[in-house]
Amino acid sequence: MAEPESEKVIKLVPEFLLKKRKTYQAIKATQAKLALLEKRRISKGKPLKFKRLEDFLKDSHKKHRDDTRLQRAHHRPPAPLPSAKNKLAFVVRIRMVKGVSPKVMKVIQMMRLRKIFSGAFIKINQTSVSMMRMVEPYVAWGYPNLKSVRELVLKRGQTRIGRRRVPLTDNNFIEQHMGKHGIICLEDLIHEIYSVGKNFRAANNFLLPFKLSVPRHAAKDKVGLLKDVGDPGFRGTDINSIIRLLN
Repeated sequence: MAEPESEKVIKLVPEFLLKKRKTYQAIKATQAKLALLEKRRISKGKPLKFKRLEDFLKDSHKKHRDDTRLQRAHHRPPAPLPSAKNKLAFVVRIRMVKGVSPKVMKVIQMMRLRKIFSGAFIKINQTSVSMMRMVEPYVAWGYPNLKSVRELVLKRGQTRIGRRRVPLTDNNFIEQHMGKHGIICLEDLIHEIYSVGKNFRAANNFLLPFKLSVPRHAAKDKVGLLKDVGDPGFRGTDINSIIRLLN
């Protein structure tokens, strides 16, 4: 008589272990896909940047024009300082600076206007006025009022902590980083900037350059300037209308 066939025992796998295996397989598949994309990117190499002859001529003409303008300004008497009541200026870059003179580019970087339609506060003195005259074809500057300073700081005020841009919305945060200078809230920061107090440099360095916004379909002229913003250069108190437009 044949012995009865032994029944096969199927081992059951717990559900949590199946989920764990499925998650692990998904992670490995994602890593393999990313590795393949990275390999294709490296093997493809850096794309060749082609620059037309017209671009070289345009940059050379712009550089020569800047050098001539600066050389002529060097032989002129220095511009007179504004009245004592105007101690603060706001500078906003409204033109591209590609291909300009190295001296102009250095001043642009010192003013922290590396991107177009970025703005910053400048303390009025003989050196700063000379610097603004040097970059006048590419920036608009003037004297902001208290309302403009408050709107800029409250709406677009940011600082950098490590590599992060942190908006200025918390007075405790401001007191933690600027309390040693006697600035414990946003109103103190606004007052220090507008009045150009003794801690103006620390307060201004604490603020990042303001990233102003432009309407997407804004009207431009033949040169590429916004018609509503107007021409670059000294604007006096009209800089407040530009701040309202771009803020």
